[in-house]
Amino acid sequence: MSSNDVAIIDDDASACRALGRLLRGMGFEPSTFDSAEAFLADPARERFSSLLVDIQLGGMSGLDLQQRLRAEDSRTPVIFITAHDDPAVRSLAIQRGCAGFFRKTDPGASIIETLRRVTNVGRPPDQGNNHAP
Repeated sequence: MSSNDVAIIDDDASACRALGRLLRGMGFEPSTFDSAEAFLADPARERFSSLLVDIQLGGMSGLDLQQRLRAEDSRTPVIFITAHDDPAVRSLAIQRGCAGFFRKTDPGASIIETLRRVTNVGRPPDQGNNHAP
C-alpha cells in the first residue's frame, strides 16, 4: 500500500474527474470507481490509504460501504462527500468513525487537508516535535 493511493467512489463521472485532477495536483494517486460494488470487486483494494466516498450511490450507499468495510475490520479511513447534506446522515457517518464529511461545494483545500492528515502525504517530516496534531 502506498500512502498516496486514494480511491474515489462516486457515480458522478464529472465529480470523479474533478476530484481526480485535484488529488493528482496535490501529490496523490487517485483511482476512480463508479459504485461501491465496483470498488469491492477490485482485488487490489487494500492498496488504498484512504477512500473518498459519495454518500448517495446507485446500489450500495456510501454508508453501506462504510459499514461493510468495518465488518471486514478494514482500517482504511473513509472520507465522505455529498451533494445533499443531511444532518442525520452526517451524524451516523461520524458516529461510525468516518475521517471527514464534506459537501461537494466545500473548498477542495479542506478535503486535501483531511487526506493529508490521514495519509501523511505532503506533510512536513516530524522535526522532533512531539506535540499532538
